[in-house]
Amino acid sequence: MRRRYPLIFNPSARSQRGRRTLRFLMTHAQSFVLYASRSAEDAKELATKLAADGEPIVVAAGGDGTLNAVVQGLTGTNTALGVLPAGTMNVFARELGLPHNNLKKSLEVLEAGYIKEVDLFEANGNPFMQMAGIGFDAQVIEETTWEQKKILGPMAYIMTAMKVLADKPPKLRIICDDGQIEEGFCALAGNGSLYGGQVKLFRKADHADEMLDMLVFTEAGYKLIRDSVKGLATGAIDAGNSSVKYLQSKSYEIHCDREVPMEVDGEYVGRVENICLAPAQRKLRVVAPEHPKDGIFTTVVKTLVNIPRRGDEASQDDKPDQP
Repeated sequence: MRRRYPLIFNPSARSQRGRRTLRFLMTHAQSFVLYASRSAEDAKELATKLAADGEPIVVAAGGDGTLNAVVQGLTGTNTALGVLPAGTMNVFARELGLPHNNLKKSLEVLEAGYIKEVDLFEANGNPFMQMAGIGFDAQVIEETTWEQKKILGPMAYIMTAMKVLADKPPKLRIICDDGQIEEGFCALAGNGSLYGGQVKLFRKADHADEMLDMLVFTEAGYKLIRDSVKGLATGAIDAGNSSVKYLQSKSYEIHCDREVPMEVDGEYVGRVENICLAPAQRKLRVVAPEHPKDGIFTTVVKTLVNIPRRGDEASQDDKPDQP
């Protein structure tokens, strides 16, 4: 008898991608037992109950916010997370090498059943798979309304960011587990390398190295944007004389001069003054491709990086012959 996977989804998803996902679930109903959630808290409670019932795999169909809610319910259990990428960015799915824009192929990954363990971290007890933000990016998420996103799409975040850049920034003091101290105006912590979809922001990050990478921005306002863009253009946001500091640590303490916004996996958590970033009690078990393939974007970038630069051939010709 064919296995049916318990799957948590949001039936009221209003985007075109959400409607396409619903059609896919209806046409593949023989593969799933569907559980409709009306909120993140609802999704968390469903995942908690399914894990307690001994389900070996619980599937989340949605974007990174839906995945994060389900992971909160699975944290500390032996139940593995299955992913049907149905969001806008699907950052975690991309990180795992899942076919993030092909639900049928994602289902094939589920049916193959390969399970791997990845690091899971917590920000003040809030689990996150991919990243956490303190300060600027979290404030942009906090102040961007659903109505703005519906009308403007991704441009809504850019318009909010322009407004937030004019605000007086908070001061952050970051303490690594080895005692190293850095100060800045905002911070991004990355368990994986990607941010916002296809931007490889955390160049040293690895989901399985038990380390949490962090970018500390020591300039605020438009200097923050200038140095970030300059760094990304050169292939490393912290390159050269950038005002961005790159850290790696198993855990961090962050102390702010006032309450600041915090987000995990792109979901706004609230305002906090003191933050503890630390490993979760157990790693996260997740169904993933056994041999992930690079996406088109990554393939193009690797190709461009490997194109010989002008003068390279000449410099090779100038080298003396080896005996």
